[in-house]
Amino acid sequence: MPPIVCFIAARSGTGKTTLLETLIRELSGRGYRIGAIKNDAHSFEIDSPGKDTWRFAQAGAHGVAIISSERFALIQRTKEHAQLEAVAARFDPVDLILVEGFKTSSHPKIEIVRQAHGTRFVSPAQDLLAIVTDLAVCPPPYAALPKFGLTDSRRLADFLVARFLS
Repeated sequence: MPPIVCFIAARSGTGKTTLLETLIRELSGRGYRIGAIKNDAHSFEIDSPGKDTWRFAQAGAHGVAIISSERFALIQRTKEHAQLEAVAARFDPVDLILVEGFKTSSHPKIEIVRQAHGTRFVSPAQDLLAIVTDLAVCPPPYAALPKFGLTDSRRLADFLVARFLS
């Protein structure tokens, strides 16, 4: 199974979808095949223009999935279709799977913290690979983690390539 990295935040509206969209575009542009999974706490319409899954597909994701407590859907350019691992295992083949959500999973996580949405972190620092934030200074022990700006998708892509794709 390809590596899975979850992008998490304490609250909705922090920019997870926008960040993943730009990361997918950046990594796909470098020739990597990227899968994208969105954890959705609500019912959803799949692949409607403007919706998150549609945006991920438009950004170049080889596979896109959405999971809620009611159902799951997998859109893949080549084949098939829910636990995170079960859906991730169905991607055919991708180099890396970027996940929006799944705060409690055991997979590596990158947390997004925006000052306008509160400065509370969801995960303990030891559970995080890095943080994406607009905070000038992060509190200890988060200050020791790699830190990326909200629009720093190129450097974040470099970090993911070095960590998971080299």
